[in-house]
Amino acid sequence: MPAGKRWIPLDFCAKMVAGGKIKYMETTLAKSIRVTNEKAAYDAACKRLLSEKMILAWIMKECVQEYAGMDVREIVKYIEGAPQTAEIPVAPDEAAIQRVSGRSTEDISLNEGTVTYDIRFFAAVPGTGEALRLIINVEAQNNFYPGYPIIKRGIYYCSRMISSQYGSEFTGSHYEKIKKVYSIWICMNPPKYRENTITGYSLKEKNIVGCIREKPENYDLLTVVMLCLGDYEKAEAQGILKLLGVLLSAETSAKEKKKILEHDFKIPVDAALESEVECMCNLSDGVEEMGIKKGIQKGIQKGIEQNTIASIKSLIETLKLTAEEAMNALKVPDSDREKYFSMLKQQ
Repeated sequence: MPAGKRWIPLDFCAKMVAGGKIKYMETTLAKSIRVTNEKAAYDAACKRLLSEKMILAWIMKECVQEYAGMDVREIVKYIEGAPQTAEIPVAPDEAAIQRVSGRSTEDISLNEGTVTYDIRFFAAVPGTGEALRLIINVEAQNNFYPGYPIIKRGIYYCSRMISSQYGSEFTGSHYEKIKKVYSIWICMNPPKYRENTITGYSLKEKNIVGCIREKPENYDLLTVVMLCLGDYEKAEAQGILKLLGVLLSAETSAKEKKKILEHDFKIPVDAALESEVECMCNLSDGVEEMGIKKGIQKGIQKGIEQNTIASIKSLIETLKLTAEEAMNALKVPDSDREKYFSMLKQQ
C-alpha cells in the first residue's frame, strides 16, 4: 500500500449523503451475514435453553420410559454432569478412537464434515441397582422435510452412539456392557397431521417360529422419539408439548414464558434461565424483523425456494404424494404454489 494511503472500509461504500446527513444503506452481502449471525445466535440460545436440566427432566419424563411417572425434580438427580451442547461429533473417525474412558473428549473427523449432536448427556437408570446408563441425545429440528426422512437420521444417530461405545463403555467382546441410547427429535414446524404428537420407534421382539422370550435389556438398546410441536394453546398440547411450545414460541414474550414455566411446570426461573429466555426472545424478534421466518429477506429468498422445492420433490418421490398434497403437507401458501408448480415443470 502506498505510504500515507489507507484502505477505505468496504462498508463505507454503502454510505451515501442525503440531505446533509450520512445514511447507511446495508448491502445485500452485509444483510446476509447479519441474518446468518442472528440465526446462529438464535440456534445457540435455543440449545442452551433445551440443555437446562429441568427442561431435560420434563423431556425424559414423557419421552423416556425409564422415567415415566417420576417427579421431574427426582429425574434431575439422575442426569450425570453437564449436558454437552454442540460439542460431540456424530461421526468421528473410528480408527482414531483408542481410549478406554473419554466421554468428554472431542473426536474431530478427518474424513467427514464435523456434524455435532445438538445436546448429548448421560443419565443413570433409576431402580435397577446396577451401574447402567442411558445415553440420551436431544435434537431440535426446524425443517421437518430436509430432503430425507428425519426418522432415518435419528436411527443413524442412535447407531453411532452405540458403535462409539467401543473403547469407552466396553472393550474386546464385552457387548453385555453396551448402554441403551435415545435420540429425541423436537420438531418445531411439523406438518398439520403430526402437530402435538409424540411417537417412539424402537426394537421389538417378534416370534417367527416358536414362542420364546428374550430379556428386553438384551435387545431394547435404541429408541428414536419424534416430539412434534403445534399450537400450545390447544387441548391436546399437554405436558412437554405445551412446555416446549411455550419455550420455543416466537410470539410469546419472555415475561409470559416465565409465568407459565413457574406456574404450570413448577420450574424455578433463576436469573441465568431468565436471561437465556430473554436472550432467545430478543433474538427471535431480530430474526422475525429480518424476515428469516417469513422468507421476505431477499438475500435468503433463493435459498428458501430451493429448499422448499427439494422438500416437495422428496415427498413426491418417497411418499408418492401429488405435488398438491406435498405442498399441503409443507403448508406452502396458496400465493406461492403457482411459482413452485412452474419450478417443478422446469426440472
